[in-house]
Amino acid sequence: MFGRSVPLAHSLLRNVPAGVGLRRWASTKTLRETLQEVIPAKQEQLKKLKAEHSQTVVGEVKVENIIGGMRGLKAMLWEASVLDPNEGIRFHGLTIPDCQKVLPPAPGGKEMTAESMFWLLLTGRVPSPNESSQFSAELAEKAELPAFVENFVDSLPRTLHPMTQLGMGVAALNHDSQFQAAYERGIKKSEYWTYMLEDCLDLAAKLPALAARIYRNVYHPDKAIAPVDKNMDLVGNYSNMLGFGHNESLTEYLRLYIALHGDHEGGNASAHTSHLVGSTLSDPYLSYSAALFALAGPLHGLANQEVLRWQMAMQKEIGESVSHENIRDYLWKTLRSGQVVPGYGHGVLRNPDPRFIALQEFCKARPELQASSMIQLVQKTAEVAPDVLKEHGKTKNPFPNVDATSGCVLYHYGLTEFKYYTVIFGVSRALGALTQLVWARALGLPIERPKSYSMDALEKLIKN
Repeated sequence: MFGRSVPLAHSLLRNVPAGVGLRRWASTKTLRETLQEVIPAKQEQLKKLKAEHSQTVVGEVKVENIIGGMRGLKAMLWEASVLDPNEGIRFHGLTIPDCQKVLPPAPGGKEMTAESMFWLLLTGRVPSPNESSQFSAELAEKAELPAFVENFVDSLPRTLHPMTQLGMGVAALNHDSQFQAAYERGIKKSEYWTYMLEDCLDLAAKLPALAARIYRNVYHPDKAIAPVDKNMDLVGNYSNMLGFGHNESLTEYLRLYIALHGDHEGGNASAHTSHLVGSTLSDPYLSYSAALFALAGPLHGLANQEVLRWQMAMQKEIGESVSHENIRDYLWKTLRSGQVVPGYGHGVLRNPDPRFIALQEFCKARPELQASSMIQLVQKTAEVAPDVLKEHGKTKNPFPNVDATSGCVLYHYGLTEFKYYTVIFGVSRALGALTQLVWARALGLPIERPKSYSMDALEKLIKN
């Protein structure tokens, strides 16, 4: 995969914005050295925007924005990714297929690693295989949980939702926050990002061990948890600690899943929550624990398990012999009962989700998945559902999103505990949320404080 020439790599990156550096193969730099190069240019870019364009209008606020959850309102700076309604997500200008071509995989694997995606999100640069490998080794050194956090998580009742446990565990890690300690003793604002970075790297490194410990405590309490292997990448360790280290196909799927879910711009509830809490100068542990509790909401992070439940109910009703016609009938039955079809539509996207396409390509490349009746049902549903939803007429985007298939693959490979799926999402989404916390401090972004109105005040405003 990485025997490609430098010209090809640069060709793939021709759409990267001018501010994103292309010196990525000539030498091996640490993440901190790379950020030391990138941050001054970004600071200057922000300074110029403020000085020359602060009064430029980029949108207008309507009553529907105020009473409709601020949907679509252009009011947030987010550096790592941009979500286009038609193209889908781009990470510093790179599409998902671009990332799959140029981001380094784990040794012996084919899928890009979480570390390489994290490096790209943080720096805007594609790491070399050596840089990615060194970064992976650095995170592995930080991956073990403090004993008091292990004891705390072990003391929680098995009946407490895994997402609740994850948020509590992440918040408890702030005991050792370098940013909090530095702020209390007094540091310059220009140094905030360096301590924020250390905390963010520490949290990203520890999340797999924390999430795996919760899984084993809740679902397999009698089985020992594998120790962190310093020679493995983040997701390799995560899969191993979950108890699936023997299943390389699942491990590869988790690598792809976590990289694809790493960031989806800043307007979604969990990313926005992390940014909002972080704007108060809360440390990353507190900021991201708040994001996890937003992710736990049924309207945000629970969609993949809802899709799986719906698919299994359809499979039970129509049987193993699946046709487009009986899928169509079941879709209409769902819609006429007043329910939505889970896994279809998106708050921003107006075309098929590129993440769904990437996961489908993963499925098509593996005979065991192609032989799965559940995966076949997912694929056939994706062929039928858009036309049904267009005919129904109440869905702006009738195409499948990433949740239409993500949980079904986990289930096929034996990770069958539905309630845990959002925890995996939480491990993934940290990559983008933590990146933004670093950049918010590097750019000196202020506390977030929008203006609110009562209905009476709105009506008065409208009359005037």
